[in-house]
Amino acid sequence: AEQAVEVYHDEQYKSKRWHFPSHNFTLSVIWSPFLLKADIFEDINGVSSAETQLHLDKLDKTWTDQYENFDYAVIAGGKWFLKTAIYHENGTVTGCHSCLGKNLTEMSFEYAYRRALKSILDFMMESGRKAFVFLRTTTPDHFENGEWFSGGTCNRTGPFKEGEVDIKDVDAEMRGIEMEEFEKASIVGAENGVTLKLLDTTRMSMLRPDGHPGPYRQFQPFAKDKNAKVQNDCLHWCLPGPIDSWNDILMEMVIRGAH
Repeated sequence: AEQAVEVYHDEQYKSKRWHFPSHNFTLSVIWSPFLLKADIFEDINGVSSAETQLHLDKLDKTWTDQYENFDYAVIAGGKWFLKTAIYHENGTVTGCHSCLGKNLTEMSFEYAYRRALKSILDFMMESGRKAFVFLRTTTPDHFENGEWFSGGTCNRTGPFKEGEVDIKDVDAEMRGIEMEEFEKASIVGAENGVTLKLLDTTRMSMLRPDGHPGPYRQFQPFAKDKNAKVQNDCLHWCLPGPIDSWNDILMEMVIRGAH
């Protein structure tokens, strides 16, 4: 309906903000992969030069400092918590996830994810800002014949049929944590006049292995060599496709409001 005006971007163009003048509507995308304070040492291809330092008891000011400006907020966590990370609490290192040879207590990603979600939702439900908050559930990947770093691909061109595929263990665990923390937080939110809704996209997204960039995360990857070996992206999503459905559901929930 209207060309948005980009009014802000950070140095790496990861966080952006647009304004729609005729509607006086502002849309922000905030890059905060853990929603917690984190020191990340990773390049554009997801390759880390050092372990992420993750502070489980501190929220990321990148989004909390802006939160009072928002009428609607969609939050999502998930797959970043599977990465190797050293965990900090109360100013000290308390353990780590998947950091072999570090002589630190191995802790599960489930512990960190639950701790993070609880802190995030507590902040939003108790901040005094009566926003309309959506918690979007974890989204599955569709790597086949390997993972993102070992030649995995997603070459399917159509959806799975119902019953043809099921949620993987990790996605089921993450969604379970999200459901539990959502239920607890929504009670607090209702008492404080905050609307918290579950944007549950996990199962429907599981059916769409065709909705990822695949090798096309870069422009014309086979232009110079049709047999080039390129990294496939079977985790993030493309438009048009499944995200159109997410948007349709989101707008329906916004229109229906708190009912």
